[in-house]
Amino acid sequence: CDLQISMSTKFQCVFEGIAKEGNTALLNEIYTELYITEGGTGELNEEHEVRQIEAASRKADRAETSIRQEELFQLPAGRQEPIRTVMTKGVAGIGKTVLTQKFTLDWAEGKANQNIHFIFPFTFRELNVLKEEKFSLVELVHHFFPETKEAGICSFEDFQVIFIFDGLDECRLPLDFNKTQILTDPRKSTSVGDLLTNLIRGNLLPSARLWITTRPAAANQIPTGYVDMVTEVRGFSDPQKEEYFRKRFRDEEQARRIISHIKRSRSLHIMCHIPVFCWITTTVLEDLLKGREGGELPKSLTEMYIHFLVVQAKVKKIKYDGGAETDPHWSPESRKMMESLGKLAFEQLQKGNLIFYESDLTECGIDIRAASVYSGVFTQIFREERGLYQDKVFSFIHLSVQEFLAALHVHLTFITSGLFKVKQSTLTQFYKSAMKKALQNPNGHLDLFLRFLLGLSLQTNQNLLRGLLTQTGSSSQTNQKTVQYIKKKISEDLSAEKSINLFHCLNELNDGSLVEEIQQFLSSGRLSTDKLSHAQWSALVFILLSSGEDQEKFDLKKYSASEEALLRLLPVIKASNKAILSGCNLSERSCAALSSVLSSHSSRLRDLDLSNNNLQDSGVKQLSAGLESPHCELETLSLSGCLITEEGCASLASALKSNPSHLRELDLSYNHPGEAGIKLLSAALEDPHWRLDTLRNLKLSDNNRKVTFEKELQSYPDHPDRFDHRYQLLCRDGLTGRCYWEVEWRGQVTISVSYRGIRREGVRSDCFFGENNQSWSLFYSDSDGFYVWHDDKKTQIFPSSSSSSSSHRVAVYVDCPGGVLSFFRVSNDSLIHLHTFNTTFTEPLYPGFGLWSDSSMVLC
Repeated sequence: CDLQISMSTKFQCVFEGIAKEGNTALLNEIYTELYITEGGTGELNEEHEVRQIEAASRKADRAETSIRQEELFQLPAGRQEPIRTVMTKGVAGIGKTVLTQKFTLDWAEGKANQNIHFIFPFTFRELNVLKEEKFSLVELVHHFFPETKEAGICSFEDFQVIFIFDGLDECRLPLDFNKTQILTDPRKSTSVGDLLTNLIRGNLLPSARLWITTRPAAANQIPTGYVDMVTEVRGFSDPQKEEYFRKRFRDEEQARRIISHIKRSRSLHIMCHIPVFCWITTTVLEDLLKGREGGELPKSLTEMYIHFLVVQAKVKKIKYDGGAETDPHWSPESRKMMESLGKLAFEQLQKGNLIFYESDLTECGIDIRAASVYSGVFTQIFREERGLYQDKVFSFIHLSVQEFLAALHVHLTFITSGLFKVKQSTLTQFYKSAMKKALQNPNGHLDLFLRFLLGLSLQTNQNLLRGLLTQTGSSSQTNQKTVQYIKKKISEDLSAEKSINLFHCLNELNDGSLVEEIQQFLSSGRLSTDKLSHAQWSALVFILLSSGEDQEKFDLKKYSASEEALLRLLPVIKASNKAILSGCNLSERSCAALSSVLSSHSSRLRDLDLSNNNLQDSGVKQLSAGLESPHCELETLSLSGCLITEEGCASLASALKSNPSHLRELDLSYNHPGEAGIKLLSAALEDPHWRLDTLRNLKLSDNNRKVTFEKELQSYPDHPDRFDHRYQLLCRDGLTGRCYWEVEWRGQVTISVSYRGIRREGVRSDCFFGENNQSWSLFYSDSDGFYVWHDDKKTQIFPSSSSSSSSHRVAVYVDCPGGVLSFFRVSNDSLIHLHTFNTTFTEPLYPGFGLWSDSSMVLC
């Protein structure tokens, strides 16, 4: 149709980082698959997005559900309810907009989602300029997609439609989900804000599907009840980063050198999760490698962004001013442009704005005509876009570019004020003040700004900006004082995130002394944690988190088997997949700290071993507060030998009832849970909503002739023949010919024969004796009497009243070749027939036994 042709034309070409000039590229040729995960919530995350990226970089490829963009509206396995609204979160520059373009292009070119009749992609930037207008839903579609009007389509109820709304974080429309008047007629006009609110609530076109993209900080603008699925764009994984650079640098040796360099610089490697930063890096390195094949490449963020700025100045000089490659890059005019952009960046950063309209620019004292010139000249820094009605929208290409220019503005403003000339200590005080302000911000919103500001104080970086900076500030003495102040702050009791950012600040100041000192201790094997200062502990945390290696397993004993070491290294535990903390003299205090790790949305801890610590019930109660958190995704928990009683079991059962979907293995061996504690936790195994499937309570004794359901949980090594959820066991030796045996029991039991191939893993019926075509069973309980069971067909033999006085011994007779299986009750040395199965046994048979709480069986 005409709409598909129009969408194909519109989205087949993209500009990388450029608004309206530069080299276009075919989207299908340059598109690198993004890492998209399913799950999470639409809750508010106010942390600086670089913090979020750093946290994501420590979540190595774990067992998360990743999805492809063409599968967004497909029902996941096991889900019944249809997906109407999908929210996709991702930090600025991570690739959300390109993702929506690729989704639309694949539909327009007939490659995916061909069951959809129309896809209507909107951006909130375009919708914002219609804030004061009134439209019906049909009119809004006709205005943005005139092909539908030309085709005479005035109703969409009979079509499969997807509405895409890109950039919720840029929305300036009032979205009031409490007071907005209900609107159900798509032909009735109202404000655009009310229109979107009714569409999202499902009042308008309930059959339509919606895809909304947003930065994490704005996700809570839409109530979670109106969102059916939340996905997150994680950007590039490590292999995808390499793929990107190999596509951009065709020379294999050059690509290898660049990839190796980025891996060595942790801050650059982390930022390369963001596709826009990969493009910035490529822009810089392409320019640098032209002129100095064997020269130094940028190692810090500040250096990278300075080079990026210089590249843009070069482009302006050559492309617009007709200059030569060797001419000075900066002219009075381009200096004035950059100063104005820096002022705009700083003032709008303080307000939290990433996009700017004409009124915003006027407030900052920038003439609209000048802004258009800036966006035409510095296209790769400052962008101008036009909406449907030619209203101008301005932005920097990425939040980090805005923060860098804001830091440059502050630096320029301070050194040109002349204050530092009077007294060098004034400059030191200036940097201290900036650090204090950044550290006071709980969410890290000034973290990256601070890194850039301190990086700009280095003389080597100021030399790179010669021509833009007419005078320089700072000295090696000032820098040394700043470094000492940062180390002093690191020695204080800061959060891990703040401490880590200060280490990044030291890196921007080219000081790695604290880190190098600990690295030498680690490499020599002479690390003595008893003598570590607070700053050295922080350095150890930074090293372990920044190693670039997957934190698969963390063993506390490697550093110190103590509570202090655990509390110091808590951020490393949070970033690890498995934490071994057994026998480390931990107490209730450690459990409270670990509870905070379990309840953190950024924790990747899945396996926690706390065995042989004096935790007691009070510690388990603290730990349970973390286990019940919806963010907790722990799968294995060992609490063996932790002095836990019935009270502790009750805390665990309560926590797992609140959050039953993750924990699979729980080891409570060598504790004292009591009968009530065992019943509470055993009930979890019967609940289909709980994933808990390994409370190993079966204990073999009497030369393996007796099997008992033990109150003390047993610890056996994993084995593929063991039932990991059912309290059952299958004999090792098979039956041949004709066989007979007797069993005496206590409690509720199942006596069976089964094929070896019966399923051992999980909770499904094909694991339970008698509930499948692999096994034949006799079941007994005091309340229900005898039943026989095969292929999920259950037949009662005696009512409970007649069985209550029966002896607790049965005989089993099997004729394997003849296909006969008989069960008898043994009473006073006589056999009373219960039931006979007549069938054909196609495989060897094995005796099997199943138990419930307080039951046991012995072969007679």
